Amino acid sequence: MTRTTPVELTNMIMIEKPQTHEILVEDRQNPTWPGVTFPGGHIEAGETIVASAIREAYEETGLTISQPQLVGLKEWPLPDGQRYIVFLFKATQFQGDIKSGREGQIFWTTREALNDMLLPPTFKEMLPVFDDPQINELALGPRIAGERSLSWL
Repeated sequence: MTRTTPVELTNMIMIEKPQTHEILVEDRQNPTWPGVTFPGGHIEAGETIVASAIREAYEETGLTISQPQLVGLKEWPLPDGQRYIVFLFKATQFQGDIKSGREGQIFWTTREALNDMLLPPTFKEMLPVFDDPQINELALGPRIAGERSLSWL
């Protein structure tokens, strides 16, 4: 048995205004994962994980974030045997003006307003990783009959 596993690495960044606690979200126009979510994307070859979060935040929002805090992970197995890992960051220090990109419309909202929005699968279940310092990971099990088990670690 091999000790290595192919992995797809991505990031997601919750950008929050410290004064109002509004969060920046993106209404993704992606048919495979539609809905309102946080900005993020793939980690490119040769790029550090933190640098990828800063780059993705800028590309998708127009904001330059600084000192993003790694708050945890979200991960699940893919059908081909790979693992998919999302590094979850929170950023409260940023500068610039928001601008929507090719991924979808960018806008500030409240946590409460998320309840009335179309959210991608498991997005709401991921929020405790951003909020609770005792939770470090949302682990999803393999898809069985269209459903996944969820574990907060």
